Amino acid sequence: MSTPLDTAALDTLFNDARTHSYWQEKPVDNTLLEQLYALTALGPTSANCSPARFVFVTSAEGKEKLKPALSSGNLDKTMSAPVTVIVAWDREFYEQLPALFPHADARSWFTGSPEAATETAFRNSSLQAGYLILAARSLGLDAGPMSGFDPAKINDAFFPDGQYQVNLLINLGYGDASKLHPRLPRLSFEQASRFA
Repeated sequence: MSTPLDTAALDTLFNDARTHSYWQEKPVDNTLLEQLYALTALGPTSANCSPARFVFVTSAEGKEKLKPALSSGNLDKTMSAPVTVIVAWDREFYEQLPALFPHADARSWFTGSPEAATETAFRNSSLQAGYLILAARSLGLDAGPMSGFDPAKINDAFFPDGQYQVNLLINLGYGDASKLHPRLPRLSFEQASRFA
């Protein structure tokens, strides 16, 4: 992987990509969502722990279940999005490590330390959410990641047994570019970075 991506690919993933809040009335096929997961799953996580769990909310019933947990600012854009992905993390992700990381007893790294398990699961599920956004863009979808929800309500509605915990939500679909605001500023290299 020593060849840099061309400008068109970088534009798709970064330069021209935007966070969308308004959506075209165009459905997203389930097979595309399966392809999206397959790409997302290839992104690296520590010890290949892969703690993220995804709920692709596409039905009217699912959206109604999600609705009470949304902040007022996220309500319309989420209800109109063809797909809302609940990115959660598995409290017991380490139970999969014998299969996912078979060359070491990685499960034992977490069974005795709930704090390490929680930190690892949250960090790596956040990383996987980033992969999902980039994978979505690479497949021609637009994304609108967000906070602004009541986690307890989402956990109660979608994960009542408590094993999974919501991290963030990502709306997916085909964005309405005519309703985008100008891109907001970003911090400069000097403001956000340093060499050591």
